[in-house]
Amino acid sequence: MRSDRLKKGYDRAPARAMLKAVGFTDEDLRKPLIGVANTWIEIGPCNFHLRRLAARVKEGIRAAGGTPMEFNTVSISDGITMGTEGMKTSLISREVIADSIELVARGNEFDAVVALSGCDKTIPGTIMALARLDIPGLMLYGGSIAPGRFEDHDVTIQDVFEAVGAYKAGRMSEQAFMALEDSACPGAGACGGQFTANTMATAAEFLGIAPMGSGSVPAVSDERDEVARAAGRLAVDLLQRGVSARQIISREALENAIAAVAASGGSTNAVLHLLAIAQEAGVPLSIDDFDRISRQTPLLADLKPGGRFVAHDLYRAGGIRLLAQRLVEGGYVHADAVTVTGRTLGEEAAEAQETAGQEVVRPLDAPLQPNGGLVILKGNLAPEGCVVKIAGHQMRHFTGPARVFDTEEAAFAAVQEGQIRPGDVVVIRYEGPRGGPGMREMLGVTAALMGAGLGDSVALLTDGRFSGATHGLMAGHVAPEAACGGPIAALRDGDRITFDVEGRRLDVALSPAELQERLSGWRAPEPRYRRGVMAKYARLVGSTAEGAVAG
Repeated sequence: MRSDRLKKGYDRAPARAMLKAVGFTDEDLRKPLIGVANTWIEIGPCNFHLRRLAARVKEGIRAAGGTPMEFNTVSISDGITMGTEGMKTSLISREVIADSIELVARGNEFDAVVALSGCDKTIPGTIMALARLDIPGLMLYGGSIAPGRFEDHDVTIQDVFEAVGAYKAGRMSEQAFMALEDSACPGAGACGGQFTANTMATAAEFLGIAPMGSGSVPAVSDERDEVARAAGRLAVDLLQRGVSARQIISREALENAIAAVAASGGSTNAVLHLLAIAQEAGVPLSIDDFDRISRQTPLLADLKPGGRFVAHDLYRAGGIRLLAQRLVEGGYVHADAVTVTGRTLGEEAAEAQETAGQEVVRPLDAPLQPNGGLVILKGNLAPEGCVVKIAGHQMRHFTGPARVFDTEEAAFAAVQEGQIRPGDVVVIRYEGPRGGPGMREMLGVTAALMGAGLGDSVALLTDGRFSGATHGLMAGHVAPEAACGGPIAALRDGDRITFDVEGRRLDVALSPAELQERLSGWRAPEPRYRRGVMAKYARLVGSTAEGAVAG
């Protein structure tokens, strides 16, 4: 065992003495050491319940003959930090999560790892660590929050963000506004729509690094305790079978994950995260692969923010396994890709049990739309590409004058003050991974536009990111970013910008010579942070077209 290097032999007596000080016995130390990487925090609902789940995972490890060793890492709640300077820390936390799990696992010579995730960046961060370590391991998602109830209908945090714009525009009373705030999030679990957390949980099961069926189970369900115990047992089984993470995370598995995102109307953030996971696993993957796979994959899941239903509805309909069954039957995924359970994706999908009369996952002959929910645009404004989510809206072409803002705060203030008009193209720049630094999500701005009734009459582009709850014609991840001298840095108010979704183009009506002339006079802004983790990230981070990986 790998862990023998830490615990076996007379010269390791000091290590054993210190481990015995915290309760481990000689019998414990004769067994495989299984790391339990926990992203628990008590700040927000997404990861709040993971301490309880970790205890159940450890029960499963012990029952299977292993010795669990739990440790914690960080998590940033996107929903809480959204619209503030703190939101810049979110994507950076993905790298810190991966780094910290790698360090503890390498330092303690763990034989295998179970990584518990909840909020958005904890899912890719834990999987990136597993890919780096390339030891037996799996990711376990904590599950989704129950929907809130407001005025006799289900609501999610998305509704609260959009209510901010509606309240400011006088379209919602203060009493209703406060009632929605009080009822939207009824307990533990990650945000309820097919936002980034549920998107990445879906992708992880199709990737094979999370057990099929484990992500759909609601966060507060009694069934989740047994899911956690099973994950602990499975980690020991993976060790006994000698199956490491990179044997699971193959090119075919990554393509399956992309198809799952496309078919479920998932978050644009999946592009960043799957590119980063591929890089850590040493698997070639490009931003163009997302457009190719999305073009040939139908949109089948009617999930928020573009659709009608939430994660609990998907669970009752048949879960992620039902979506997998549809995609296997249609030939849209590699059914022979292996998963951590030892079975292929096709074998797992075959066990789906569809609830009679469910409307969440559409049949293959009646998709919501014939193509998936993501498209990649290029053009003179995004030579390396940008990401647009088309699930839930029909706008495929838009031309309008630019309204240019160098910070998210400036754009949000303009929306709140009624300065954005129908037909405008809102441009938010210097919010990319290097320029932010940290590539903030723009849900505050996009939700305010929706709440103000402008969602169908304006477009937006940014070198920052969007929340999985964002919908409307919004282009994110514009690359190269403004802070690196990308064409978005040359834009001025009034420039005519065109979104051509069918043509996969994002262009400004400027000649190559004029663009070049403007950029020749451009100077990089002073760094917003000069020391600490933010400054370090800004120095190391790469392009969003390659996953915005630091290192």
